[in-house]
Amino acid sequence: MYSNKIQATTLAIFCKVVDNYGDIGICWRLARQLQHEHGIGVTLWVDDLRSFQRICPDVVTDAEVQELAGVTVLHWRNQDGVFSTDDVADIVIEFFGCDIPPGYIAAMAECNPRPVWLNLEGLSAEEWVEGCHALPSPHPRLPITKYFFFPGFTNKTGGLLHESSLEKQRRQFQSDQTAIKAFLAQVGLSPEEMASLKASLFCYPHAPVPALFDVWQRGDKAITCLAPEGVATEAIQAFLGTEARPGAARTCNALTVRVLPFVAQPDYDKLLWACDLNFVRGEDSFVRAQWAGQPFIWHIYPQDENLHHKKLRAFLQRYSPDIESLRNFSLRWNDARVGSGEERGDWPALWSRFAADMPAIARRAAEWQQQILANGDLASNLLKFAGSIRSFTTENKV
Repeated sequence: MYSNKIQATTLAIFCKVVDNYGDIGICWRLARQLQHEHGIGVTLWVDDLRSFQRICPDVVTDAEVQELAGVTVLHWRNQDGVFSTDDVADIVIEFFGCDIPPGYIAAMAECNPRPVWLNLEGLSAEEWVEGCHALPSPHPRLPITKYFFFPGFTNKTGGLLHESSLEKQRRQFQSDQTAIKAFLAQVGLSPEEMASLKASLFCYPHAPVPALFDVWQRGDKAITCLAPEGVATEAIQAFLGTEARPGAARTCNALTVRVLPFVAQPDYDKLLWACDLNFVRGEDSFVRAQWAGQPFIWHIYPQDENLHHKKLRAFLQRYSPDIESLRNFSLRWNDARVGSGEERGDWPALWSRFAADMPAIARRAAEWQQQILANGDLASNLLKFAGSIRSFTTENKV
């Protein structure tokens, strides 16, 4: 896709946590992969270390500088600071237009050669992304250019985050029933819960969880819902009749709800692999659900004027244009208009049709994995693109 004539050795990622765990989740995965698989010296600037600690327990929340998994982590407190050219990395990434410190940008403009400056954008399946991917944006005053880098689902985008060993790890885990049972026992499941249909639940507070719980309770198939602490708290506490602490659980008719502790990213991957159905939200868990190869429902981050519904429909059109039950359930889960032929509140019918189609949805998930794997992984694509830009700017100075 891109040439990579000049190899960068250092990279800085600037991350402001907006979506609690999604932003830092993406940046942390990218930072680790760049360091572990490509030998890049990565510095990760983060403004919210407490949210970071939820997905990486080794984070020290009051440390200004720390090293985690070979990555240097800096607490990004404000936009102040005076920086020299020695402080600037070969590649500088601002995640989702987070506005890096002006002093750092000024130092970037003084470097020779100048660093490759990328705005790593949010993930979308909309067609316009292909046209905007890799577009330059010259700074209005300084002699430096920023480039937009879009993750995506086609070979005209940057692809998705995917570690080189991820597929092998998933296959080994999912083919080992002993490993699956050991993991589920570790997070508190009983043998009866392991034998039921297992659904992980990660959603925003406004998700229609009470309606879904009501349907599941009244069904004829045992379902165990596994929710991390702090997710859908009001709905889960109402079901439990007690505080939603890790380890809390209750069974009512066909439904068991169990609260799990927040786990580090590798264990969250295992949770997705071990469950039959995954409810995910935002971007990070959404991407990991696709690599899990299991049926999933996406709760998209809400935007003004319901722009997120357009993004959801664009993804569903790519992912499952012929599976109506998945489309309808996903739209209703996100409070989007399902269509004139569906009752918006008919959760029993939506669930029944979706559950009946789960084998077909699982087959589509496996096909989709192979389709998006062909686009390469985002970290490698990003480095190749940066290499082509660095080569071009150096050649033009000669």
